[in-house]
Amino acid sequence: MGRGDKKTKKGKIFKGSFGVVRPKKNISTKVLETTKQKKVSKKASKKTKK
Repeated sequence: MGRGDKKTKKGKIFKGSFGVVRPKKNISTKVLETTKQKKVSKKASKKTKK
């Protein structure tokens, strides 16, 4: 069980694949919503300052 074993984390890192042992990090929808709200609030604040 080392770099050649596709079922271990070390093997997946070596091979460059993802799965149960080494999941891909997805951007959660909550993070996306907060970034969208920040962008909208920045645009709104710029309009009100002028």
